[in-house]
Amino acid sequence: MVEAAIKQSNTPPSKVQLWRSLPRRMMYQTFQSILQYLEASNKIIFDGRRRIVWVAVDNPKLEALIRTGVRLRG
Repeated sequence: MVEAAIKQSNTPPSKVQLWRSLPRRMMYQTFQSILQYLEASNKIIFDGRRRIVWVAVDNPKLEALIRTGVRLRG
């Protein structure tokens, strides 16, 4: 349910926006645990404004950006 809500959002939501948009209510602690799991499994990241961004492999927008991006060597 949480994964689907993140994937379907047009703009990256904040934690509170995402939590409030869920079709069924859940405890905020449970919601936090789900977000921690998704971040640990590299499915989401938090951007500089603390918005949630879906980065798992099935994100076609991200895949297109990676393909057209420049690789830096460091």
